[in-house]
Amino acid sequence: MGVGDDGLDLRNLWAYVEHQFELGPYSLHGPSHWRRVEKNGLLLAPRARADERVVRLFAVLHDARRLDEGTDMGHGRRGAELAERLRGQHFDIDDEGFQKLYYACAWHEKGRVTAEPTIGACWDADRLDLPRVGARPLPKYMSTPYGKQLAAEQEPRPER
Repeated sequence: MGVGDDGLDLRNLWAYVEHQFELGPYSLHGPSHWRRVEKNGLLLAPRARADERVVRLFAVLHDARRLDEGTDMGHGRRGAELAERLRGQHFDIDDEGFQKLYYACAWHEKGRVTAEPTIGACWDADRLDLPRVGARPLPKYMSTPYGKQLAAEQEPRPER
């Protein structure tokens, strides 16, 4: 991951965040999860008309300050605060994009939905990776139309 067309140097950001992540590289909420969230987000972003820069930053930062594999209340806010500390050092983004990133990180653990396309794409990208912990994403907890569709496709079908 080098500097992309969006001006983000994600290689250095990912390396820094992975190094400081307390739960280690094999955590259920660690780097492999972040990569899947990024992949999901890049799938959702164009259809939602979401800011891809925010989606990519959310992927690496949203769970980066977890202290345990459980509920870990407050980890979203800690991830948002990490984003605030790293802005200008490891990535640059305009104020509007940063406000969306901060909000998406801070509130992603609260089970909310939103009509705001970028924040919705972030939250849906994370929720689409729930099968890693034995849960299915439910359409009612998805914010984007495509996220709802993808969640519905993961729901078990009644037997005939």
